[in-house]
Amino acid sequence: MDAILSAVPKDRVPPGSQTSLREANRARIIDAVQQRGAITQVELVGVTGLSAATISNIVKELTAAGVLNTAPTSRSGRRAQMVSLARNLGLVAGVHFAERSLRAVLADVTQRVVAEQRLPLPPDHRADSGLDRVAQLIEEMVDSLGASMTEVLAVGVGIPAPVDATTGMVSASGVLRGWDWVPVPQVLGERLGLPVRVENDANLGALAEHRIGAAIGTRNLVYLRASYGLGLGLIVDGHLVHGRSGAAGELGHIVVDPDGAPCRCGKRGCLETTAGATALLGTLQADRGHLALRDVVTQALEGDAGLTLALAAVGRHLGRQLAVVCTLLDPEIVVVGGELARAGAILLDPLRAELAAGALHGTAGPVPVVPAALGEQAEARGAVALSVEASRIVVAGGVG
Repeated sequence: MDAILSAVPKDRVPPGSQTSLREANRARIIDAVQQRGAITQVELVGVTGLSAATISNIVKELTAAGVLNTAPTSRSGRRAQMVSLARNLGLVAGVHFAERSLRAVLADVTQRVVAEQRLPLPPDHRADSGLDRVAQLIEEMVDSLGASMTEVLAVGVGIPAPVDATTGMVSASGVLRGWDWVPVPQVLGERLGLPVRVENDANLGALAEHRIGAAIGTRNLVYLRASYGLGLGLIVDGHLVHGRSGAAGELGHIVVDPDGAPCRCGKRGCLETTAGATALLGTLQADRGHLALRDVVTQALEGDAGLTLALAAVGRHLGRQLAVVCTLLDPEIVVVGGELARAGAILLDPLRAELAAGALHGTAGPVPVVPAALGEQAEARGAVALSVEASRIVVAGGVG
């Protein structure tokens, strides 16, 4: 391969030269393709700001070098050229630690999933055992493909807690017991010998839906992850919002009843204690016995009137709080993911009604509310996108 792909920083080329400009343009194109998995050359013009001629020339060079693939396609009845990274560049892994389950996926650098595993987790799963299991899963999936670990470029990890973007550690103690003060990037990175990036799972859901899901083409969106926990992923002007310490979007820990039940975060009356899955299942237990959240959603979809009413009440609670969020941020779309999103209209119709009634609307009217296009894979697919970014595939020279 004429081009050398490496993890070297993009600023190794002397600034100000024609070569540095060429390398910067190549890097800009590769970054855009990495983020979206596949994109047309016309779309690259809008995303990168480069001219069509520049993009055409660089795409031809990188395709000849084995860095990019191109394939004919059509857009609105017109011929177009689809651009993606060459699949032989390597593999990336995406991992989602949910409250009660673990999902790990392997993908090529075009973000096409090639292997996936999902396992149940105990309610109070710990970081040490969880990270060991993830390392084993990744190694097993790589082996099942007939590949080797040397082909894996990076790993992205999502966890259901605020994450400090600088350290990759949980930034609010007590929210995810067993994970406090654990340097996840270092622990898993040393175990696998790979770069690891960690992010809040709702943020990853937002990232995935923004790039390849229900919110493609938007720049301002709210992603609600409604499962055993409640969290928001916020994208404003095209960028994830982390806040001072990674705690932006922790909807479940907004106090709605100061005299309410204790919350795992240490406060009382948080939204999770009234509209979260634990509160929902606790309310149902006296009459229904032990139910998993998946059982509640499934039986409601099958016509259970009592469970339908219970999920509708959760939808109304969430809609009221989202009305505040949407009044503050004025997003283009609200995407709902997580286990509760499987309930569809049972949850979303009352949520939409409360949101429409409570939010201040501009001339565009009520904000659209849609289910996650990627379903329960959204967070893991976001972790894949994170790992593609962590791999930092750049052209270090030698093309044309």
